[in-house]
Amino acid sequence: MKELLQQLHVAVEELEAEMVAIRRDLHRHPELSFHEVRTPALIAEYLETLGIEVRRNVGGRGVVGTLKGGKPGKTVALRADFDALPIQDEKDVEYRSTIPGVMHACGHDGHTAALLGTAKVLAKYRDQLPGTVVFIHQFAEELAPGGARPMIEDGCLDGVDVIYGCHLQSTMPFGHVYYREGYIQAAADKFTITIKGKGGHGAIPHETVDPIIIGSQIAMNLQTIASRRVDPLKQLVVSIGSFHAGDAFNVIPESAVLTGTVRTYDPEVRDTAEQSLIKIATTVALANDAVAEVDYARGYDALYNHPEETRLAQEALTSVEGVNVVETPPIMPGEDFSYYTQKVPGSFFFTGAQMENPADVYPHHNAKFDFDERAMAISAKGFCSIILAYQQKHASEAEEGAVYSN
Repeated sequence: MKELLQQLHVAVEELEAEMVAIRRDLHRHPELSFHEVRTPALIAEYLETLGIEVRRNVGGRGVVGTLKGGKPGKTVALRADFDALPIQDEKDVEYRSTIPGVMHACGHDGHTAALLGTAKVLAKYRDQLPGTVVFIHQFAEELAPGGARPMIEDGCLDGVDVIYGCHLQSTMPFGHVYYREGYIQAAADKFTITIKGKGGHGAIPHETVDPIIIGSQIAMNLQTIASRRVDPLKQLVVSIGSFHAGDAFNVIPESAVLTGTVRTYDPEVRDTAEQSLIKIATTVALANDAVAEVDYARGYDALYNHPEETRLAQEALTSVEGVNVVETPPIMPGEDFSYYTQKVPGSFFFTGAQMENPADVYPHHNAKFDFDERAMAISAKGFCSIILAYQQKHASEAEEGAVYSN
């Protein structure tokens, strides 16, 4: 296995320029969630040229490739997402988006290129490869309800023993790979609170039921969910993202609308947050002779990394030359990879992709987002290392079982 792993890593290095070219082509032609047409077609055609079995339109717009190795073994799935965001690309680079108002501002073009590169390398050595590798190219990660669940319902995990995924991180230093056992990304919920009061003249407030004052009280009281209703050792974020009311300086409006997000890990904390938010909004409004209507929409579940599969990934990733493997604290952005690890064991890790020039470093979902393209090779090498480590582990367990049975 060690010799094969070295060959795979060298092959990834030789393919680095091709991965960059694929990424830049995708970056020039981004497609929004649930509107992907060109991207899945490109992915499917690329995999088919490698002699990989391909299923198109999985769960809607997904693509699944299956590569059967020349030796017996387990089935390992790898996942990459390929949708873009409704953001105008403001980078001054030759591969800037050509689609007005749409760009890859989260690295999904890099995820796709890295997984295609991984597929090409593994296909080259398929005769020596144990087991089966399933390449899951997912649509619509950025927009709930997302593409993971319909792809799962359409059988993308059928026969899969384990799944791994990776996210390139523009604010994490290049040359580092990050793992975590247990929860690594939060559940991401959205809420809208509509306050219905009584409008009137700004100079005669006592004749009104002011939705702005009521909305302000609600916004402040929602912060007591984290500070007074939940164990302080358990993470919770409740944020108001918008507050819209009125359009004139001297008019108290009839209504106000607040929108925001709740981020949690623990399912019980999630339930508490939802119930408390609804109770606070409705009772504060009622106490002020107004009415509050709450629309609470649950987004992606928290992403849980299985401990055994994560420890295997952690150890396997140390085989990637020049890379530091580091434990990461959990982060609050959501990720629908969570649905895969609810169905089969697996783990999700981060690859540092911070640009060399500090002036070029921007966070995800920023109009000037970019990443160090060398990180794609690290991701691909990491996938190769994990696959062989997993196959070797389970081959050893099978041999031990055979000895004991004899």
